[in-house]
Amino acid sequence: MLLPASAARSSRLARLRGLYAIVGGADPVAQAVEALAGGASVLQLRVKERPAGEVLAVAERLVALARGRALVIVNDRADLAVLAGADGVHVGDEDLPVAAARAVVGPDLLVGRSTRTLADGLAALAEGADHVGFGPIFATATKRIEAAPRGLGMLAEVASRLPAPVVAIGGIGLDTIGPVAAAGAAAAAVIGALFDGESPRRRAEALAVAFAAGRAP
Repeated sequence: MLLPASAARSSRLARLRGLYAIVGGADPVAQAVEALAGGASVLQLRVKERPAGEVLAVAERLVALARGRALVIVNDRADLAVLAGADGVHVGDEDLPVAAARAVVGPDLLVGRSTRTLADGLAALAEGADHVGFGPIFATATKRIEAAPRGLGMLAEVASRLPAPVVAIGGIGLDTIGPVAAAGAAAAAVIGALFDGESPRRRAEALAVAFAAGRAP
């Protein structure tokens, strides 16, 4: 059974916009500090191969850092999202089903789902997701994905037809984040263009500004 959206969940969903920084690696807390300083609106903690207790501790640090500034989403682990006081969980093909994740996090937190097609997105929303991640928009080397790039045209179609925010992901950089925003994405998830080089804070600033310019009427 789907739970109705609470006021807290609706408020969180309204803040799901702009630069969506995916942090992980050796020092996700340092990455989060830089991304927040540069204007990221959302942080997703993606740490696949650490003990649960360690992931929980990092998630708690991110929640404290982001309070009043950005949403914090935990990848995969709905239980850790709840325990850390995060804003939600994001699940993919190998994670909990959306309905199970919703049962864990309850009516107040967000549940996002990775999707590749409009049909995927509609199914995710029917199962109880609040928003979807859609991609890869462009070719990416950050994560191995057995799917061809979707492109801006398909992104625009999905964003216009889904009655929920769409987070674009996959190969997005400074030269493409504006067009991604213009295609209708509520947010753009970025990893490589943000952290593969020097000055992540300045990169975040530039990405956030470019996204806002793309969304401007």
